[in-house]
Amino acid sequence: MPSKKPSLWPLVAMQMITAMGFSLALPFLSLYLVQRRGMAMSLVGTVMLGAAFASAAGQFLGGMGADRLGRRLTLASALALRIAAFSALGILMYTNGPIYAIVLLFLLVRVSGGLAMPAVSALVADLTEKNRIEGYGLLRVGGNIGWGAGPALGGFLATFLPYSHLFLLAAGATVLALFLAVGLIQEPGKIKISSERGLFAAFRDPGLLIFLALAFPVFLLAGQLVSTLSIFTVEKLGLSTAQFGGLLTLNGFLVAVAQYPLARLSERWRRSRVLALGAFLYGLGYLSLGWVRAYPLLLGSMVVITSGEMLFAPASSATVAELAPSHARGRYLGALGLGESFGASAGPFLGGLLLDFVPSAPLLWGALASLGFLATGLFLGGGEGLYGALQKKAARTLDEKEGRA
Repeated sequence: MPSKKPSLWPLVAMQMITAMGFSLALPFLSLYLVQRRGMAMSLVGTVMLGAAFASAAGQFLGGMGADRLGRRLTLASALALRIAAFSALGILMYTNGPIYAIVLLFLLVRVSGGLAMPAVSALVADLTEKNRIEGYGLLRVGGNIGWGAGPALGGFLATFLPYSHLFLLAAGATVLALFLAVGLIQEPGKIKISSERGLFAAFRDPGLLIFLALAFPVFLLAGQLVSTLSIFTVEKLGLSTAQFGGLLTLNGFLVAVAQYPLARLSERWRRSRVLALGAFLYGLGYLSLGWVRAYPLLLGSMVVITSGEMLFAPASSATVAELAPSHARGRYLGALGLGESFGASAGPFLGGLLLDFVPSAPLLWGALASLGFLATGLFLGGGEGLYGALQKKAARTLDEKEGRA
């Protein structure tokens, strides 16, 4: 069981703190740019698209660093960079600094996140030889406790504090996470150095390519949660920032309560079917946003979206970790993060365009939800190739262990 690994709990605690700091501030950046600085939503979406390239650069360096320099050193460096970026961002927002500088610092925050995630994901894989969906589910519990607390606290504080103060508080939370990374998180052993250099060596694995192709529509849809949904609920439906924060709080609460039991249950199912069901629930939840208006019904939509997330996210991480050789987990998981980052940033770009140019809510969310339904069909129709790749990888791993015995 993953919880028995001594180094996993500090990692979960660190994930909780960093998620709380991030979600305390970043969901409100779009609102700041639109409401306080008069930026068009389509331009905000363009900024989010640019963040994909920033995060991709971080994923490239973070995957390499996790494999070649060590998980903990890479993680600590990323957290230190995030502290500096959050602090400078808060100061510039408080003084109404140039928008271009604010955007550049936001991109630096995304670089730091890209640096950290391959190291975090590789540590989970290192510490969970079996039942990796459970391990990634436990990590998501910690992250989503922070994700649930952050927006609720941020939404409350935003009613009487300027947005800039939220970013300064995020910097303080990241300082605590850095102390944990340096003082308590341990690597399980020396990492074998691969002779293959570069993140793109992972892309020569056909199993990884199959998975990323099938999953990318879901990555695009998942990217609607922060930017597109915040503008739709606050600007279009007239919800308060505290009510929007409540939607994200429900997301985090559900993951904190149900993620680990659901991960244990889904471990028994064929992986392609878990991923297909997760994609379907993602699409169904976002589709419902085209018709619901009452806040309790919006909460119901968030329950469906979160159910899809709880199935899809840990299963995708576990799939890539199992496809990867042990000495290249950082780069494989960096490749996964690369796809997720492009989806998380290209998704808001797409959502921003639809918000500006599609006046009908059913058409807006119907178009976006079709991404989830597309992925469902892809996993059901093409998932056997992924399943076969996992079976071959398991056989190779068994042969390697028997050869060492």
